[in-house]
Amino acid sequence: MEKVIDAKTFQLACQENGISVSEQQLEQLQKYMDLLLEWNEKMNLTAITKPEEIWSKHFLDSILPFKDCHLVSFCDVGSGAGFPCLPLKIVFPQWDCTMIEPLQKRCRFLEHVIDTLQLEKIRVINARAEDVAKEHRELFDCISARAVARLSILLELCAPLCKVNGKMIFLKGKSGLEELQEAREALKILQIRFDREETVQIEEAAHINLYFTKEKKTSKKYPRPYGQIKKKPLGG
Repeated sequence: MEKVIDAKTFQLACQENGISVSEQQLEQLQKYMDLLLEWNEKMNLTAITKPEEIWSKHFLDSILPFKDCHLVSFCDVGSGAGFPCLPLKIVFPQWDCTMIEPLQKRCRFLEHVIDTLQLEKIRVINARAEDVAKEHRELFDCISARAVARLSILLELCAPLCKVNGKMIFLKGKSGLEELQEAREALKILQIRFDREETVQIEEAAHINLYFTKEKKTSKKYPRPYGQIKKKPLGG
């Protein structure tokens, strides 16, 4: 794969992976980048601020794990600055997307991007995932999270939101396989099947994407309050 440093090489990298990105979508991604850098001066959204690194480490890294997905509804838990959900929504506009983000100031940024880019069928929920799961259970075809928490914690937060037979895709760094081993008991308790791992080289770093299928309904006792989840992860 050619090194991704700008819109054109990003477009080619997507094309090599079977993903078509139009000129209009490239313009939307560029506008998103501009807003990200502008708002980053006022609040902590990203440590990655070089445009060529945003194209590769944020945009491409957000999109490649989902190249084979055919979804109806998608939920991004702990959206932060909008990764992976906003790049996915731009490239796959037919997806119905929900972003869950507990920090109100980040929600304001996400809403501003949505309004500026005139994105449709996408919403931001200013709440914690475990609180959303109490009222909105098993609604989504696919759940994802990037740089939110260790896998054993993520599984308990995300499983209640996912439909039976739905997918969970977690974007991890080099500790991904270690976290998978830690989470074996949580997978059994929550009745989630590990499907596969995929290692992607983005610049100098190896990114490990973990794919799961939820096989049965999640017990109403999950998720527990976040303090309990963090203090004693399932199987920990």
